[in-house]
Amino acid sequence: MTSQVSKTVLRLEAEDVQALKDGINFKKNKEDGKCYIIYKSEDKIRACVNQCKHQGGLFIKDIEDLDGRTVRCTKHYWKLNVATMEYVNPPDSFMQDKLEAVLSDTDGRLELVELNPPDPWTAEPREAQELHDGEITLTYLTHACMELKAGNKRMMFDPWLTGPAFARGWWLLHEPPSDAMDRLSQADLIYISHMHSDHLSYPTLKHLSKRRPDIPIYVGDTSRPVFWYLEKSGVNLTNINVVPFGVWQNVDEHLRFMILMDGVHPEMDTCLIVEYKGHMILNTVDCTRPNNGRLPHGVDLMMSDFAGGASGFPMTFHGGKYTGESNSWKADFIKNERKKLLHYKTQLVKSLQPKIYCPFAGYFTEAHPSDRYIKETNIKNSAADLNESIRKSCPNILTWTPLPSSVLDLAVALKKPSNGSAITEPPNDTKILKDSWDFDLYLDELNASVSAEIFKYKSWIQYYYNWAGFKGYNLVIRVIETDDDFKPLKGGYEYLVDFLDLSFPDVRPERDHAYEEIKNRVNVMRHVVLNGGLWDDLYIGFNNRMSRDPDVYHHK
Repeated sequence: MTSQVSKTVLRLEAEDVQALKDGINFKKNKEDGKCYIIYKSEDKIRACVNQCKHQGGLFIKDIEDLDGRTVRCTKHYWKLNVATMEYVNPPDSFMQDKLEAVLSDTDGRLELVELNPPDPWTAEPREAQELHDGEITLTYLTHACMELKAGNKRMMFDPWLTGPAFARGWWLLHEPPSDAMDRLSQADLIYISHMHSDHLSYPTLKHLSKRRPDIPIYVGDTSRPVFWYLEKSGVNLTNINVVPFGVWQNVDEHLRFMILMDGVHPEMDTCLIVEYKGHMILNTVDCTRPNNGRLPHGVDLMMSDFAGGASGFPMTFHGGKYTGESNSWKADFIKNERKKLLHYKTQLVKSLQPKIYCPFAGYFTEAHPSDRYIKETNIKNSAADLNESIRKSCPNILTWTPLPSSVLDLAVALKKPSNGSAITEPPNDTKILKDSWDFDLYLDELNASVSAEIFKYKSWIQYYYNWAGFKGYNLVIRVIETDDDFKPLKGGYEYLVDFLDLSFPDVRPERDHAYEEIKNRVNVMRHVVLNGGLWDDLYIGFNNRMSRDPDVYHHK
């Protein structure tokens, strides 16, 4: 079985994108002669291969189409509504396979991307066998960490059981079960979805490596390797398996799993299908558009993120409409984004019709006292609210709002979904929410970076940005090192970087340019520099404050 690949099939330059008319556009790839249909509307761009699913005929403009949405096949006059990708003649026949339309925020280019094969889980199908009570159980531990017991195998997902994520910005909301680390070290295998530190937790893996350095860990073959930092971290793990996308990995005669890529962030994000005796569990984790939106229907259990609030925007921005800690624009934006996410997740579950749905991977909090403003403003969706929305929309789907140590018995849930015995809740005296975090242990590590020898010499700045190698882009940033409250640090560095030619001017250049002022907490910034880390720790971890002129997103 060959691995699944992501391929750009058509690329349009900015001027070609601007020339697209509202409604239907026919485009040909000059290199291979293949034809595509692009439908442009106010809210988005949809695209597909210009090929009828019936017998492969080409579509042309439909002269009977009054609203500019349908095309007609030249072979047998089948009609396709390109706005919905549904065949309207004959009705209720097929859905057209959509291409992912990726529009660049920076240079205005459009890429059409397809996955091949689109539905790899249909390879080597297995009939669903009857399950015995207790044969498949899922135990929720915390955040995105779930233990799956299938037969005599135990599989663990995304173990973040201790310490912070994103430097010092995220902390666990739930208290993991007291035996969580024991469970992790006794697992037969671990799946880690991507490199973000609320899924790839080095504090957790450090504990694990002391007990079982050879535990099998599986990650997808992303272009940004999940374990890029392993050698630098000093954590000793010796059995990391990088597997191709869309290929079944057999654990034993009954249990297998498959890792799939994200359509929006294929370089980093992944999701997972686990199958045991023909019963499927789908875990989409943090994927924005898992497997380009093509997912198995009617799985036994689906799990996904739900909370939102996992971005520096707009929380870390100031100036203009972002000014003021009681900022109503930010509050309104966050509220609206939460509602949109709730609606999107409800519609996704409704379209996929899993038998059981569980929201997870959103139980974090900005617990450190210096981030109180973030915590109070950055309100997140609750799992209970999402499940209520799903029950209203799809009363036939069983929902599970997990608490640490709660257990779902899949066999019981499938046989008796309405009697409640499928879910075992934790005992009444179980501590659910964390009320203390070992801040000092982890902040001391960050603070140790501040006095590192290299920072005595201003030449580190030029060395660092040259090492990073980003240039040829008309953006100038001013970086200011600050204390915890984003006040400029006495003796801290403040400097300009001009990314057009990677120079370090004393004053802003006189040409027209995009400009950002970035205030970074000195301990996080220097820790990132010292270790060649990701600026995600600054941005997603709420460890900086930014203002920009003009107020435009710079994706690059």
